[in-house]
Amino acid sequence: QVQLVESGGGLVQTGGSLRLSCAASGLTFSVYDMGWFRQAPGKDRECVAAVSWRGGSTVYADSVKGRFAVSRDNAKTMVYLQMNSLKPEDTAVYLCAAGGKLAAVPATTTENYDFWGQGTQVTVSS
Repeated sequence: QVQLVESGGGLVQTGGSLRLSCAASGLTFSVYDMGWFRQAPGKDRECVAAVSWRGGSTVYADSVKGRFAVSRDNAKTMVYLQMNSLKPEDTAVYLCAAGGKLAAVPATTTENYDFWGQGTQVTVSS
C-alpha cells in the first residue's frame, strides 16, 4: 500500500531552520505531484509548497515565499521541504501528500491530493 512518512520536525527558535523529509513507497512516485501542507490547531489545512511530478514547477504560499524551498529526488522517492527564517506562526503539523494530476503546475488544494502522510510537528518558539 501507499505510504508517505514524514520526518525532520521538532522545536526550533525563531529564525532557525529545519529540513523536512518525506519518504514515499507503494506508488509510482515519478508521476505524482508532491505537496507539503500544514495544519495548526483550529485552522484549515493549507498548502505551503508543492512540486510537480517532474520537479520542474514549484508553487509556494505567499506566507513562506523566500523562506521555504521544496525539492524532490525521484530516484530516491523522496520529497523535501527546507524551511529557513522560521517564525512562530509556522508552528503546525506538516504533512506531505501525493497527487496524480500530471498538470504543468502542481495543485495546492487538498482535494487534488490522493495520498497523505501522518505528519510531523514543527514548533517555533518566540
